[in-house]
Amino acid sequence: MVERDIHLRITAELLLFLPASRRREWQRVAPDGTSTLGHVVESLGIPLPEVGPMTVDGAEVGPSYQPAAGDVVHVHAVPRPQRVPLEPGRLAPRFLLDVHLGTLARRLRLLGLDTAYHNDMDDPSLVVQANAERRVLLTRDRGLLRRRALWLGAYVRGSNPHDQLHDLLERFAPPLRPWTRCTACNGELVPVGKHEVERLLEAGTRRTYDAYGRCPECGQIYWRGAHSEHLEEIVRSATRAAGSSQ
Repeated sequence: MVERDIHLRITAELLLFLPASRRREWQRVAPDGTSTLGHVVESLGIPLPEVGPMTVDGAEVGPSYQPAAGDVVHVHAVPRPQRVPLEPGRLAPRFLLDVHLGTLARRLRLLGLDTAYHNDMDDPSLVVQANAERRVLLTRDRGLLRRRALWLGAYVRGSNPHDQLHDLLERFAPPLRPWTRCTACNGELVPVGKHEVERLLEAGTRRTYDAYGRCPECGQIYWRGAHSEHLEEIVRSATRAAGSSQ
């Protein structure tokens, strides 16, 4: 009997992208003679930025490979930690988050990661900024990840900011520099003398703290010891997670 279908074995990490009715390891697809493997995989619901190595009969192939009847394709997830092309002198990836990930953006900034976020930017504008600034676009919008023009994106797993943050730390394993960025606007904080900012401080703050930092972008003032226990725990937990993923 002549085999007429392509057989795809989908790794467990990618099954969440399949419709519930088709969420199983093995998939059968009839070839049309023109579609590439990348198109076939995306037709199942899996965004290509989430796909790692793909093999046919043990040989690695790319998304442009044209599968034929009888092919057995193994589709793997992006390896972790994921390597991101970095510009010269840069030690960590830069990120851009879509409008639904504001809390996650503030937590990434809290950890010192260069994180752009706008609460009013549409999808085409996000792609333009991500490409122009070589930022990894983070989103839970699968359609956004399927935009051909996007240079690099990643699906954020988890329904709450804690799980989302730990997923990203595991995926990209970036070096952290907590308390070095403005959580409001992403600017890099610079030390300032107390005499430079004391007129802007409440009397209790002036009496209690002596070391300050200021964001040169928005003017926000920060002082050591002003961090709530909640923020301190976010940093401690993230630092532990980052250390275990190295």
